[in-house]
Amino acid sequence: MIYLDYNASAPVDSRVADAMIPYLREIHGNAYSPHAAGREVRAAVVRARSQMAVMLGAKPGEIVFTSGGSEANNHALKGVAHRFGDRPSRTIITSVVEHPAIHEPCRHLAGAGVKIVKVPVDRYGMVDPEDVRRALMSDTILISIMHANNEVGTIQPIAEIAAIAREAGVLMHTDAAQSVGKIAVNVEDLGVDLLSVAGHKFYAPQGIGALYIREGVEIESLIHGAGHENGRRAGTEAVPAIVGLGTAAEIVSEQSRTDANENIRKLRDRFHQALTEALGEAVVLCGHPTQRLPNTLNVSFSGQIGLHLLESMEEMCFSVGAACHSDADEPSAVLAAMDVPRDVALGAVRFSLGRPTTEEEITTAAQRVLQAVCQ
Repeated sequence: MIYLDYNASAPVDSRVADAMIPYLREIHGNAYSPHAAGREVRAAVVRARSQMAVMLGAKPGEIVFTSGGSEANNHALKGVAHRFGDRPSRTIITSVVEHPAIHEPCRHLAGAGVKIVKVPVDRYGMVDPEDVRRALMSDTILISIMHANNEVGTIQPIAEIAAIAREAGVLMHTDAAQSVGKIAVNVEDLGVDLLSVAGHKFYAPQGIGALYIREGVEIESLIHGAGHENGRRAGTEAVPAIVGLGTAAEIVSEQSRTDANENIRKLRDRFHQALTEALGEAVVLCGHPTQRLPNTLNVSFSGQIGLHLLESMEEMCFSVGAACHSDADEPSAVLAAMDVPRDVALGAVRFSLGRPTTEEEITTAAQRVLQAVCQ
């Protein structure tokens, strides 16, 4: 089995698992208990918060642990909308290529009277910052544009968009679920007020994530209860998962000083080259040719149906876009928004590489794909 679906979920790094084990087997206090066991657990949560802050270039107090990227996105959008709930009108600007974890909260808020404006993308899946500027209204309360697209990997000009938001006095959020661990993600460089993180995208366990909330930004809690997470997210912390998230973040910080992601980029490009050398123009790249995640390759095979190709290759794991997309008769909504021709979009598949991916796997994967396409 060759796994090339790291954008859907990455395996738990062995160092992450090792860090978690004591908190699953031995250390089990409540972080809010004043006794020794509670203090030990609380110290672990504090350490993980610091590790996350270092990775993002933030302050520890700006990190709120969540159950994952979807909760972080929901908290950001709904929290801002409720924060400004006393206004007669509210508008949120987002894009047509966001993850469902953005689209669905927006749909919910639209039902509650919030106006949602979705800016278009170009043929590469990139947002034009000027489209965002033109979409601004006097009642705009939030701009939410993803950092990197999960299907085609296109990296958005978040710093430029955030500068527009700041000039207009509007809060800026970005969904960085796909970018963390693959490219540099620094909240000061990006200039955002809110940023969502999903642990399972960078080798932490599933079911854990975080929301960065810039110091001084006040939003409504999504989950109400006791005063956990400094009163911003109720619920006893999932300490083993939080420890794992912090360890994964520390590994990302360490690897930022190496060329690990550049090695992944080289493997991806070698894979793409093998396909194009064999099939020529029958292989169409979907997404930006250069401004995209170093691990992501979304390509369409002429005359093929992506889902059928996936189903025919049980010895490989890849996808036809988002993990939730499973309709062979309908193209990906992201590709449709990019105006990719229907026949091309239907033949598209996404390969996403990870730290464990080897040269041998890429060579074998290319052979298997070519065999399946050409049979």
